[in-house]
Amino acid sequence: MPKEKLSDPKDHTMEVNLQSFANGIGIVCALEAGGKITPQEAYKQVKVLWKQLKKTKKSLYPKEKLIEDDGDED
Repeated sequence: MPKEKLSDPKDHTMEVNLQSFANGIGIVCALEAGGKITPQEAYKQVKVLWKQLKKTKKSLYPKEKLIEDDGDED
């Protein structure tokens, strides 16, 4: 399936950040599955990655709600 070209620079930045988030999650999962970090440490790292992604979204789209708020305070 061909990638859709993003015309808005904000959308491109968000796409890059989503890819970075996904890569980070993959690394954290691999470390936890391999016994290199505890499940609790994996959770903490995932939470940090999620907050970074939310911060990016809020800075790029301050008046839009693209992702449902999970109720987690920043």
